[in-house]
Amino acid sequence: MITFHNPAHPGHAPVYEFFRGERVPCFEKPARADFVEDALRQRGHVLVAPDVDSTAVLNAVHTPRYLAFLQTAWAQWLALDAANAQVQPFPSVWPVRTLRSDVEPENFVARLGLYSMDNGTPLAAGTWTAAKTGADAAASAAQRVARGARAAFCCTRPPGHHAGPDFMGGYCFLNNAAVAAQALRQQGAHRVAVLDVDYHHGNGTQSIFYDRADVLFVSIHGDPRTEYPFYLGHADETGAGEGLGFNCNLPLPAGTGAQAWFAALEAACARMAGHAADALVVSLGLDTFEGDPISRFTLASSDFSRLGERLARLGLPTVFVLEGGYAAAELGTNAVNVLDGFEQA
Repeated sequence: MITFHNPAHPGHAPVYEFFRGERVPCFEKPARADFVEDALRQRGHVLVAPDVDSTAVLNAVHTPRYLAFLQTAWAQWLALDAANAQVQPFPSVWPVRTLRSDVEPENFVARLGLYSMDNGTPLAAGTWTAAKTGADAAASAAQRVARGARAAFCCTRPPGHHAGPDFMGGYCFLNNAAVAAQALRQQGAHRVAVLDVDYHHGNGTQSIFYDRADVLFVSIHGDPRTEYPFYLGHADETGAGEGLGFNCNLPLPAGTGAQAWFAALEAACARMAGHAADALVVSLGLDTFEGDPISRFTLASSDFSRLGERLARLGLPTVFVLEGGYAAAELGTNAVNVLDGFEQA
């Protein structure tokens, strides 16, 4: 299986974030991808740089206003004060119910709040380049699969599945899984299924495709009544308009173990089989691991091999896109277990 990695990812290296009201070192850090790349090389996987420009696809899944802001956000921050190069910007106001979001404020922090769903997604000098190169990697993986490869892996960070059409959040800026799905559609796939197995619901991906019938979104995740992103991911969210019936959420309680989790996976696989998809995109979040510091499922490393084997039996051309997973040292083993389980099935 070919892996498209992100040589620009170390440029996105914020120092700290806010977690449960406390300032803490970032959980989403460059070492995450480094551990995965090391594990891939140790098991003989080939890593290559992206060879597709994702710009056209990005314009199909994100709004022009949001993309323009994200591309220039760090320069805007520095324009306020050169000393801001040593300061991480965070939003402090958001346009919640009854407030307007159609007019872009002149104040930078207010603009940042306009395009953010939380204050836990810090920007850094290299954020745009890292995120854009990651989207290029997702588009490259999709192109390889569209041209006949059985599967490809997009090994990148920052992750993407919390990023919606016009907002960042949950460490995510550009939605790599949505880029892969849209790229597959533009290259001939009649229908695409997106399976999100991250502990946290892929609210951004759901939002992007919620009113579309050509992309089925299925997610297995922690119950949003207690788990981030809290405000989306309930079982009664089934799509809207033409997309009614093409969104399937399978929330599970904190503490869920392998038996119940794989039962949910079987339900997800049955739903995807009914979609008659031409291709599959997997938002490969690995924070379902029992040792993850910010998640509360209890899958063991061996369970990820089983996940790969089950997905292989779907018989679909597949793009895997790395999402969450914050037990950094174990992340590489868990990711490669999925890929090797898929290839060996």
